[in-house]
Amino acid sequence: MKELDLLKKDWKKNTDSFEQISEKEIYKMIHKKSSSIVKWILIISMLEFSFWTFSNLFINTDELLRKIKHPEIVLTLDLLTYFNYIIVLIFVFIFYKNYKTISTTVATKNLMSAILRTRKTVQYYVWYNLGMIVIISILSYFIAFVYNPDMAFLREKLAEDGKAMFFTTGILILIILGLLGIFWCIYRLLYGRLLRRLYANYKELKKIDF
Repeated sequence: MKELDLLKKDWKKNTDSFEQISEKEIYKMIHKKSSSIVKWILIISMLEFSFWTFSNLFINTDELLRKIKHPEIVLTLDLLTYFNYIIVLIFVFIFYKNYKTISTTVATKNLMSAILRTRKTVQYYVWYNLGMIVIISILSYFIAFVYNPDMAFLREKLAEDGKAMFFTTGILILIILGLLGIFWCIYRLLYGRLLRRLYANYKELKKIDF
């Protein structure tokens, strides 16, 4: 009986050791995967910023702005552009900080907190970009329609026909909703998959921690 008790104690000790090693290995794997996911979020945001920056270099709006002859509008557009660049760069910097935090953290609770913080930051980033798309679309239409002299004939026609004005407004709303839908799908494809994988890692860490 004594030998059997000793055998049971030895087996229990080995089992506990095996579970402990397994949890450490699982944590290392989740930690590595989470770090890689956040790195890709950072890379994609930087590529996105570079794409829009270089695109603006090839989109010539100077001729249209000269036709408008309203320097206050040009100034407003410039300020909006600079503001957008600053906000996006702040988001990119936060993504970088999140990546460094997740890459270097050791404690499970800290890693879980960093994962949740990263997910919220990406969600705020996506909603900010979608909001800017709406603002820029409305401003572009307003400036082109109200201040562009080439649109004078169309303005007169729409002013005379209320139904045409209503129809044009409906088309504008549909265009904005279409743009929102397209960009939402793009962001869901780029960031949504990464966020789902990141949240799956969070749930696995939660099982280990509790």
